[in-house]
Amino acid sequence: QVQLVESGGGLVQAGGSLTLSCAASGRTFSTHVMGWFRQAPGKEREFVAAIGWSGESTYLADSVKGRFTISRDNAKNMVYLQMNSLKPEDTAVYYCAAGPVSYGGTLLLAPERYVYWGQGTQVTVSS
Repeated sequence: QVQLVESGGGLVQAGGSLTLSCAASGRTFSTHVMGWFRQAPGKEREFVAAIGWSGESTYLADSVKGRFTISRDNAKNMVYLQMNSLKPEDTAVYYCAAGPVSYGGTLLLAPERYVYWGQGTQVTVSS
């Protein structure tokens, strides 16, 4: 069982930066692929970024490549999403998610592949 709690959201002007944090409970954190997703009003939840167990493998959606960075600290049971050069279209609720325990395959991009979810944190980018 993994519980996830996101933090770090807020209101920022276009071009600004935010860092989202996700704190995970449980002893199996280091064996979960972790991901970030976002959902804007009236839209489906979309993939933002994923990271493998060790943090060496990462994958970012095309819409955020070059602007966002995903990282993790297994010693602290934390995963982060550094967001730079924010745009109004980045406005959404951002969710942290954990894949199945001990899944060691390719990084997961589909939300239905993730097992555990946080409650979300709102990011609003003003123009």
